[in-house]
Amino acid sequence: MMASQPNVVFILCDNVGWGDFGVYGGATPTPRIDQLASDGIRFNNYTVEAQCTPTRSALMTGRQSVRSGTFRVPFSGEGKAGLAPWEYTIADLLSDAGYATSLFGKWHCGDTEGRLPTDQGFDEWWGYRNSVDEAGWTSYATFEAIAKTKGIQPPQLWEGEKGGPQTAVRELNLEVRPFLDEMIVEKAIDFITRQATADKPFFTYVGLSHMHPPERVHPDFDQTSPERLGQYADLIAEMDYRVGQIVDCIEQAGISRDTLIVFSSDNAAGDIPAFQGGSNGPFRGSFMTPPWEGSMRVPAIVRWPGAVPAGVITDEMLSAHDWYTTFASLAGASDKVPTDRPIDGIDASAFLIGESDTTGRDSIIFFGPDGSLMSVKWHNVKVVLRYSEGIDQPIVKPQWPMLFDLASDPGELYNLMATKMDMGWMMGVALKFVADYQTSIAQYPNIQTGAEFSGYGSR
Repeated sequence: MMASQPNVVFILCDNVGWGDFGVYGGATPTPRIDQLASDGIRFNNYTVEAQCTPTRSALMTGRQSVRSGTFRVPFSGEGKAGLAPWEYTIADLLSDAGYATSLFGKWHCGDTEGRLPTDQGFDEWWGYRNSVDEAGWTSYATFEAIAKTKGIQPPQLWEGEKGGPQTAVRELNLEVRPFLDEMIVEKAIDFITRQATADKPFFTYVGLSHMHPPERVHPDFDQTSPERLGQYADLIAEMDYRVGQIVDCIEQAGISRDTLIVFSSDNAAGDIPAFQGGSNGPFRGSFMTPPWEGSMRVPAIVRWPGAVPAGVITDEMLSAHDWYTTFASLAGASDKVPTDRPIDGIDASAFLIGESDTTGRDSIIFFGPDGSLMSVKWHNVKVVLRYSEGIDQPIVKPQWPMLFDLASDPGELYNLMATKMDMGWMMGVALKFVADYQTSIAQYPNIQTGAEFSGYGSR
């Protein structure tokens, strides 16, 4: 008998590739993550957005990030960014459905008052507002010499409660960097333990810091096994341990059959030297080469004993946008999903609990860091309209759209529009999804980055 309102624990790692974990073919042993997959569903065709902020925005709202003006990470000094207070996040929705809500770790969906986690539906949070790259700022003598004159403050770890002030806990720097995921998981475990005996369900979002530069390995994992030579492998080993700690906490609290766990990544493994490793499996590209499949397809695992069938490996499509509507359905709160705005997520709850053979998703449109369309994927057929080959490379628009059969060619090596030239009919399928999007923004224009948006009125 499954819980009428399951607890939800969403664990999100940062820039971990499709092929990094053992169960996905990774070389570093990850027994706890592998067991998590064995106990539930492993998605092989799960898609995120182009960067950290877009993916996290999609998770929070069930909407393409371009609709919310959150289609790329904001830079220091650019002004207000992140989710407008008008957005109705999954934390808002579950809170209104009777859930206790919390976030521990990375937010990156707004760093100003009114756009912080406790302004966006979370009862409590502890973590950092933007990205952990800020941990390296104060290591430069130039920062201390110039930052204060430019109004740039040393990055902090923060905590707060809904309706209360934000309090700086300590400086986010290289001293704390090796211990950050340990601290994040400790906070999550404390919350889960407290809520396990409460009379209401809970939702906790655990935003791990690994694998994002600058990296530092926790001393308990730094070259502590002869099986691991490099930093990346040590960090994967720690991640596996941290996931195991959360699972053990849920087991020890006696709430396994009441708790849905999702474990995933926000982006692919990187293509910059600081990562010193990472695998995106058989797919072309990496973090900074959108929209090649290696930049948008990442691991995703779901476990809920007694409700989600065990041992399932699926190529069914799912995207970061789909958790919003899926969680709403599982919580019995589908009526709280907004109808005054486009929602791009689909409800995959029937698939998760074994009542359907399909997630309901058959396509995904993918936007770039400039907010413009880059590709359209329908099942295993992919149309590439624009592409980039690296963080320091431009976005290129080919003369003709490029067409790939991912089932035969996961490396996107053979452009069928060039090698066969008899596949133009597929453009009609792809452009239908584009037309649907264009129709929606004609009625509901995309919100501009940082705008004080308050709704679409009587539309």
